Amino acid sequence: MSALGPTLALAFREIRRHLLRSFLTVLGIVIGVAAVVTMVTLGNGATAAVQEQISGLGANLLQVRPGQGFGRGGGGPAPPDFQMDDVEAIRTQVAGVVAVVPVAQSSGTVVRNAANWSTTITGTTAEYFTAQQWTLATGRVFTPAEEQAGKAVCVIGSTVQQNLFRTEDPLGERFRIRDVSCEVIGTLVTRGQGTFGQSQDDVVLMPIKTVQRRFTGNRNLRIITVQVDPAYDTVTVTASIQALLRERRNISGARQDDFNIFDTAQISQTLQGTTRILTALLGAVAAVSLLVGGIGIMNIMLVSVTERTREIGIRLAIGAVGREVLQQFLVEAIVLSCLGGLVGLALAFVASWALAPVLNVPFMFDPRINVIAFLFSALIGVVFGYFPARRAAALNPIEALRHE
Repeated sequence: MSALGPTLALAFREIRRHLLRSFLTVLGIVIGVAAVVTMVTLGNGATAAVQEQISGLGANLLQVRPGQGFGRGGGGPAPPDFQMDDVEAIRTQVAGVVAVVPVAQSSGTVVRNAANWSTTITGTTAEYFTAQQWTLATGRVFTPAEEQAGKAVCVIGSTVQQNLFRTEDPLGERFRIRDVSCEVIGTLVTRGQGTFGQSQDDVVLMPIKTVQRRFTGNRNLRIITVQVDPAYDTVTVTASIQALLRERRNISGARQDDFNIFDTAQISQTLQGTTRILTALLGAVAAVSLLVGGIGIMNIMLVSVTERTREIGIRLAIGAVGREVLQQFLVEAIVLSCLGGLVGLALAFVASWALAPVLNVPFMFDPRINVIAFLFSALIGVVFGYFPARRAAALNPIEALRHE
C-alpha cells in the first residue's frame, strides 16, 4: 500500500505526457459509460411515465368494450353496443363492484365568439370522476337532477379551456357544440398525454342523456368502466362480468365473445415490462462500446510497453521486481478507464437531463446504475490492462536495456 502513492503519481505523469493519446484511448470507455447510463436513465423515466399514465386511468378499473379489440373488430357485422340495462345488470348482479360508469362518445366543434376547436364529447355520470380519479380544478360535477333531465351542462378539459377561453374564467360561461348551447360548470386538472398518445385534456364531459339525445341520437354505450373493490380479485370480477354479458348477449357454447374486458393493471404491467426489456436491450447494445474501449486500452498499453522498454529495463536492473512493474502498468490502465468512466458519467447526467423533457419523460437519477457503470469501467481497466502489464513485468532486464 505504501508504494501505491508513487505508483499513482507515475501513472498520472504518463497520462499527462501523452494527453491526446490518453484521451483517444479512453474515448470508447467514455462513450460506452455515457450511452449505457443515458439509456437506462431514460428507460427508467419512460417506465415511470407509462406507470403514471396508466394510473391516470384510475385504480382497479376494468374497461368493457364491444368487439374483440380496441376497435370494432374485423370483417362481418359490427358487434352491438352496450345499453344502460347492461350497466344496471353489472351493478346489481356482480359482486365486488364499486362503481359502473357508462360512457357514450361523439365528436364535434365547440364555438365561442370567434374561437372554435374540434374535440371529443363524452357523455357519462358523476361516478366517472371518482372512478377515473380525476379531480376538478374549479367548479363542480353534474348533479343527479341534471343527469336525469339531460341538462346541457359540461365540465371541460384544460385544452378546450385554453383554446376557447384563453385566460378568462370559464365558469358560468356558455359555448356552442353544434347547435347546443352548453354551460360550463367545472374545469378539470391537467393530465397530459394518455397511454396511447392521445391528449386526455382535449375533452368535454356532459351528462350521458344529454349526449345521447343531442349528439349520438341513440342510447348506445361504447364503453362501460367498472371500478372494482380492492378487497376483491379483479380476475374473479372479470370472469363474473364476462359470464353475465355472454348470457345477456346470447353467446353460448364455444362461440367467441363479441366484447372485450381490459384490466388497466394488466395493461400497466405489460407496458412496463416491454419498456424494461427495451431499456435492457438498448443498454446491452451500448455496453458493447465498453468492450471496444477496453480493447483500445489494451492496444495503447501494449504500445506503451514497447516505447518504455528501456525504462522498464533500468527499473528492473536497479532492483525493481516484476510485481512492481506489473502494478505500475496495471494502475495506469485502471486510472485511464476510471477517468473515462467519470467523464462518461458526467456526459450521461447532462444528456439525460437534457433529453428527458424532449422525450416527455421524468428525469430519474439512479445512483445504483451510475455506481455499477463506474465499477464496470474500472473492471475493464483491470481485465484489458493485465496482459500488457504482465508482458512488461516479464521482460528480461538485459534485453530491455539493449532495446533501441
